[in-house]
Amino acid sequence: TQSDGKVLVGGFFNRYNGVEANRIVRLNVDATNDATFTTGTGFNEYVKCIAVQFDGKILVGGYFTSYNGITENRIIRLNSDGSKDATFNTGIGFDNTVNSIAIQSDGKILIGGNFTSYNGIVENRIVRLNANGSKDTTFSTGTGFNSSINSIAIQTNGKILIGGGFTSYN
Repeated sequence: TQSDGKVLVGGFFNRYNGVEANRIVRLNVDATNDATFTTGTGFNEYVKCIAVQFDGKILVGGYFTSYNGITENRIIRLNSDGSKDATFNTGIGFDNTVNSIAIQSDGKILIGGNFTSYNGIVENRIVRLNANGSKDTTFSTGTGFNSSINSIAIQTNGKILIGGGFTSYN
């Protein structure tokens, strides 16, 4: 839910209420389609997670490899109108599904999923990004997780909770 009460919905659908909506839609408070949220042809594969940043920009993760016909490997940041935020540069992105996005109070972005690389660098299922999409090199996870991360939550004290199918970390 956004600060204005509108709701972002992602998934594996192609239509909402009879209107084309390729895997993402924003709903008004009365559950009607918000026509001001323009996504063009949308995503080519499913959306798994959505997180709204403090500035209203929208992070979207999933299994998709394109948005609006342009290559976007499993992560993208959208402006509030549905257009791609060109200031968020993820390079070649992730090599597999993004399952969870959590935004820290300092604006850094935790990403978890089934991936084993981000932007061509080994990152076993977890990575932290800076606000511009670059990898935060101060966040060291060693060898990472041995299997999927399905959820990430940040506690009020800043500690990070991770849930998933893994049995070992680092």
